[in-house]
Amino acid sequence: MNRLLLTLGCGFVSFALTSPANAAEPQAPGMRTIVLVRHGNYEADPAFEEKVGPPLSPIGVAQARLAGAAVRGLPLHFDHLYVSPMQRARNTAAVIAGDFPGRDFEVIDDLAECTPPTRRSEVTKGEKPAELAACKQKLDRVFARLFKPATAGDRADMLVCHGNVIRYLVTRALGVDTSAWLEMSVGHASITTIRIEADGRFKVIAAGDVGHIPPNMRTGTTGDPERSLAIPPLPEAGSNH
Repeated sequence: MNRLLLTLGCGFVSFALTSPANAAEPQAPGMRTIVLVRHGNYEADPAFEEKVGPPLSPIGVAQARLAGAAVRGLPLHFDHLYVSPMQRARNTAAVIAGDFPGRDFEVIDDLAECTPPTRRSEVTKGEKPAELAACKQKLDRVFARLFKPATAGDRADMLVCHGNVIRYLVTRALGVDTSAWLEMSVGHASITTIRIEADGRFKVIAAGDVGHIPPNMRTGTTGDPERSLAIPPLPEAGSNH
């Protein structure tokens, strides 16, 4: 509350409004850091409802644990944790949550996997134009909601979501043609970091970083072989192999 001070002198009375010494000064806009984690490996299974999708595979769980340790080690305090509604993303967030005890992930439906328009028409020839447009629209909503400077001091948010979602949002941050998103490839449990400066400028710090995952456990990028945590069979006794 402001205080009214009276000053007497030379026959005049002057008035001045002063603020208490401990009044909180409004904070200036700050930098926002957004860390996007792709879900771990999963095995496609048409038996699962498309909107939910299958859970993580064993190697996907291991990848998620490595991602959790990596983001926990970042010099950031995450103000918000968000996750896609799909099962593989929720499984990944559940594993990562072990490194953030007492914290909950907020589900954002617009983070669900989808396919936005791309100039690689041979890839999307089976998609309906209306569905491509709807995907772009919902990802643009995510960008408008989250990818902006912090309103008071520096902030950081984590999003656990999907490859198409992450690649599209990177193109938005770069300010390039969003139909080029398919020219990137981000691995399972990879970490992408985007910074929004206080003045609104974007900086892509890392895209699809998998340095926290051993090479023989990396999956999800173009050219990666299939991998498994299953124990391979031993050669029979007496075999020369």
